[in-house]
Amino acid sequence: MTLTPAHFDVLPLRGHALLDSGDAWKLERYGDCVLARPDPQALWRPRLARDEWEAADLVFERESDRGGTWRRGARARRDTPQQWTVEHEGARFLCRPTPFKHVGLFPEQAVNWRWLTELAPRLKRGSESPKLLNLFGYTGAASVLATQAGYAVTHVDASRASLGWARENAAASGLADDAWRVLLEDAPAFVAKERRRGARYAAVLLDPPHYGRGPKGEKWQLEEQLAALVDNACALLEERAVLVLSTYAVGCSPLAFANLLSDHGGAGAVIEAGELVLAEEPRAGLAARLLPCGFCARLARGLA
Repeated sequence: MTLTPAHFDVLPLRGHALLDSGDAWKLERYGDCVLARPDPQALWRPRLARDEWEAADLVFERESDRGGTWRRGARARRDTPQQWTVEHEGARFLCRPTPFKHVGLFPEQAVNWRWLTELAPRLKRGSESPKLLNLFGYTGAASVLATQAGYAVTHVDASRASLGWARENAAASGLADDAWRVLLEDAPAFVAKERRRGARYAAVLLDPPHYGRGPKGEKWQLEEQLAALVDNACALLEERAVLVLSTYAVGCSPLAFANLLSDHGGAGAVIEAGELVLAEEPRAGLAARLLPCGFCARLARGLA
């Protein structure tokens, strides 16, 4: 049987490995820390022995739909780490276990980070650095790598804790405080203001949650507000520009996102859509297995 699902290229993030997956769980290595945590997409059977899973440094236990806690694996070889570092493409990112199952870094996004890095020279206008707007920027991995690639980055998030984490990642990667602009803002409100001000960007990143709150209690519901957000974000794009839209755990499909972006592409625009995936470490005699990690659509215009 041959399967040809629509997904973006697999680009390993240095310092990360997907060791195994199955039974609605995944086993990963971030730096030198091994994590086991639930993943409802992993419907198949694991390939590694149970002992390998029990040797995880940290295991996530969900307590409710609002989060959970981390514990040591049954056969963990060391104490539970509170923080550790992962390196990728000259940047250093701090990972920490959170009650929301995340550790602050999403390796499936590496393919988008590389895409933006490669496009940076083509998005320049003369000697001016191309401007990049990262909305829902979280802990700032994309912003750090974009700054290192030569973009003038504006990083926006509604969480003070996330912005603090992003600044720590920037400092760990050797960036000065003034290397980028970091803003505590509600993303939809900020984009609307930027549109009224006539601001322009060569690149916009959108990675919205399914549901969230702004710094002043503003409500975000993806199905109700995404179309307006994309409309405002695309209005900020220069004639030669790109936009990346990615999401997790939502009911929309990549085709829906492609159709949404097609309203703003114009003649000659290129739109790609598909899944973001991680590949398990290869094993002799076994076909590579991909873990779906979210949906993504990318718009590029003026670059043909």
